[in-house]
Amino acid sequence: MEAFDQVALFLEDIAFLDAVGIKVVLVHGGGKAINARMKEHGLAPQFVGGLRVTDAATIEIVRSVLDEEVNPEIVSQLAKLGVKALGISGSQVFTANRIPPVKTPDGREIDLGFVGEAEQVNPDLVRQALDSGAVPVISPLGALPAGEPMNINADVSAAALAAALPATKLIFLSDVPGLMRDPQDPNSLIHTLSAAQTEELIERGIIAGGMIPKVRSATKALAHGLGKVHLLGANVPHAVLLEAFSEEGVGTEILP
Repeated sequence: MEAFDQVALFLEDIAFLDAVGIKVVLVHGGGKAINARMKEHGLAPQFVGGLRVTDAATIEIVRSVLDEEVNPEIVSQLAKLGVKALGISGSQVFTANRIPPVKTPDGREIDLGFVGEAEQVNPDLVRQALDSGAVPVISPLGALPAGEPMNINADVSAAALAAALPATKLIFLSDVPGLMRDPQDPNSLIHTLSAAQTEELIERGIIAGGMIPKVRSATKALAHGLGKVHLLGANVPHAVLLEAFSEEGVGTEILP
C-alpha cells in the first residue's frame, strides 16, 4: 500500500471518529518531507538515538515544512472529508528546553542543536479548538522562552500534550505494527505490556532506535494520568478504527 493511501485511510479514520462525536487531537510529523527539502538544499539528515540533529539551517527547513507545508495539507485533506480542522503551530503550545549533547555508542558527544523537549505545555488553544467542534492539527515544534523555534520529536510532543489535556488514550501510528520481540518475525508482536516492562526491553535492545523516545514519552505520559497508549502500524488499513472499536484491537497496548 502506498504511503499516500496510508495517510488517506488514517484521515478517514479521524473523520469517522469526529463524526461520531469522539474528540480527536492530531499531532503530526513530517520526516520524509523534511528529508526531501534538506536534500534540495544539499544537506544530509543525521539522527542520534532517533532524534534529528538540527543546526541553524535545518531548523528553518523543519519549521517551514511542518508549519507551511505539512500542517496546511492535513487540514485541507480533513476539510475535504467534511471535518472542521484547525492548524496550530506547536510553537504556540510547547515551551521547549534544549536537549543537552548526547553520547553515541562509540563514546562521542554530539550536540543536537535546535532539538528540544516540551518543558511546558499550554493546552489552551487546543481546548478552545475542541470546544468549538474542531479537530486541532498540531505541528511538533516548540519555542524557547525567547521565541526561537525548536524541533521536538513528534511522539514526544504528542505524549506531552496528551498528559497535559489529559487525554483518555494516546495512539502512535508508525511504519511498524507495534513493539516486536523480533523485528523480522511478524508473529513476535507484543500485544500488551506495562510501563515498567518497557525499560527492561530497552535495556535488552528489543526496543531500539526511534522507538525509544516514542516509548519513553508514552510511559512518562502514563505516569501523569494518561489512560493508555497504543502503538499501531500505518500499513494496517483503518488501524485506528480497529483499535478503537474491535475487542482485540491491533498493535501494542502499554498500560500504566
